[in-house]
Amino acid sequence: MVTAIVHIKADVDRIPEVAQTIAELDGVSEVYSITGEFDLLAMIRVERYEEIAEVIPNRLNKVAGVTHTETHIAFRTYSRHDLEAAFSIGLDTSD
Repeated sequence: MVTAIVHIKADVDRIPEVAQTIAELDGVSEVYSITGEFDLLAMIRVERYEEIAEVIPNRLNKVAGVTHTETHIAFRTYSRHDLEAAFSIGLDTSD
């Protein structure tokens, strides 16, 4: 699984509509409204790296109201859920 984090600037008057449209795109798992320099943050999760090029420049960047994006690719996941699953695989803790 490839994960990309996309910071998005949008037309201020259209942020809710832009967020909803992005959330409905294939490959987008979540969209958050955020504070700071950017208006939205989208989490992109795809099977292959090549799919990022389809989702971000070919779909997300073309959503009406998106004015700028900045994309970051995740190297590794360190979420609590993933770490617990990794350490519990094949271990019998009943002894």
